[in-house]
Amino acid sequence: MNILRLLYPHLPIYKPQLTSTHSISHRISRAFLATIVFFFYLLCLKIGLICFTHENFYQFFFYSSKLILISIEITALALYYHLYNGVHHLLMDF
Repeated sequence: MNILRLLYPHLPIYKPQLTSTHSISHRISRAFLATIVFFFYLLCLKIGLICFTHENFYQFFFYSSKLILISIEITALALYYHLYNGVHHLLMDF
């Protein structure tokens, strides 16, 4: 009996490929952006759209916490990466 054999012999054969890595990261960024849109939609339902017209709401929401600013920057980076990767994918299909 061979005790040292691998359970999944196909896993160590393949090296990570660039296209599969881009595909996985594209799906992760899509899930992240969908979650952000969903939470923003819930915020609109909870607070109402009338709050987005007041200047005090913008000052509180965008300038009160460093964590909110960092999350906005991460969301913008995810959006740009998702857009770039989608255009790259479309150009590779041609």
